[in-house]
Amino acid sequence: MTKEAPVVLWFRRDLRLRDHAALLAAAQHSKHVLALYVLDDRLLKPAGSPRVAFLLNSLRELDMALSGRLLVRSGDPVREVVAAARSIGAAAVHVSADTGPYGRKRDAAVAEELAEHGIQWVPTGSPYAITPGRVTKPDDTPYRVFTPFFRAWNRHGWRRPADTDASLVDWVKPKDSLPLPDSPPVDFALPPAGEEAALAVWRSYLANGLEDYAAERDRPDHDGTTRLSPYLRWGAIHPRTILADLDDSEGATTLRSELCWREFHADVLWHRPETARQNYDRRFDGMRYDTGAAARSLFDRWCEGRTGYPVVDAGMRQLLAEGWMHNRVRMIVASFLVKDLHLPWQWGARHFMRHLVDGDLASNQLNWQWVAGCGTDAAPYFRIFNPTTQGQKFDPAGDYVRRYVPELRAVAGKAVHVLKERPAEYPEPLVDHAEERQVALQRYGTITG
Repeated sequence: MTKEAPVVLWFRRDLRLRDHAALLAAAQHSKHVLALYVLDDRLLKPAGSPRVAFLLNSLRELDMALSGRLLVRSGDPVREVVAAARSIGAAAVHVSADTGPYGRKRDAAVAEELAEHGIQWVPTGSPYAITPGRVTKPDDTPYRVFTPFFRAWNRHGWRRPADTDASLVDWVKPKDSLPLPDSPPVDFALPPAGEEAALAVWRSYLANGLEDYAAERDRPDHDGTTRLSPYLRWGAIHPRTILADLDDSEGATTLRSELCWREFHADVLWHRPETARQNYDRRFDGMRYDTGAAARSLFDRWCEGRTGYPVVDAGMRQLLAEGWMHNRVRMIVASFLVKDLHLPWQWGARHFMRHLVDGDLASNQLNWQWVAGCGTDAAPYFRIFNPTTQGQKFDPAGDYVRRYVPELRAVAGKAVHVLKERPAEYPEPLVDHAEERQVALQRYGTITG
């Protein structure tokens, strides 16, 4: 096949032009490349408005970077990708590999249909520094514990960022491209979308925040996290780009570990795709959760941030107000749902995915399972967060709570976590943590032996 025959670059979770391995592979295949994105209802309908809006904003930025040469299609990817490739006589369709459960099935179907028409399917790279499935134990079995995975992941290493940008190829002018739909309404300001915004966020944090990352990342009252998660979710920046800038300082080492957690969860989902919905540890299929009308009422109060536990309520209200929640607080509110209210982790995971701008299936579902104890951790029943002491430890002056719970703004200092007198408009605690901790331990004990 000569380099004169055009190829398609099908964008999915890689909405950028720099450090793009599939773009480099496409450029090596042909100098003429058609950029394609398919709006797929199988992915869009379950997603909440914040995530869809951020995606559409990111696609607009990508289209601008391509000088308006992004072909947008809508519908079944098998039909639309094959039609786009055939319309230009493409020799191949290049992609970044999708390692999620739905993406793997979809891509297999697309590749099969392309082959029927003599068109190559060429996956190169993935949204991860190391593609899930490649880091295994010496006996080729997958890791189920993070720390040994982290050591093996570091030993394996990753390639340097690919040297790519928009000038690498001649982008084929699309015909009959659909206009991107209007973004669904969102009641708050979304982060600026696109590759340039992602790089600006990272460069600013690298210069001004990374040094203190190890100490600051667990403090929701401080602006100490990278805020890169929405950009990583849609591939506006690749983790290799970040890893290439990290040295051996404490902050860099900690951030490298946090990036590896993302890769670990993707690896677990690769090997066990059913864990997107089911317990990783199947013993927990016998765990007794509450699911009746009273449980639904408790769940609604949790969703609204009306539990009577200040740090829990602050986190849930931050989610509704910003489409994001601090990671430490995500763990606190998840523990409260599963171990204080005794509700299924899947309820909370779905709520998060509806509201998070950075909602990522692997990270979300498996972090929820980590907290619930049914995931990749061996001793779940010892990890029952006390929401009061967690608030005191990680929001010691109460600033985070007061920011998101206006009923408590008149309560000074750390007293906001242990309310001696509650404002009339702020609810009493839904449950007694000490009592529910014992209930949780008893329920766990019935299945862990």
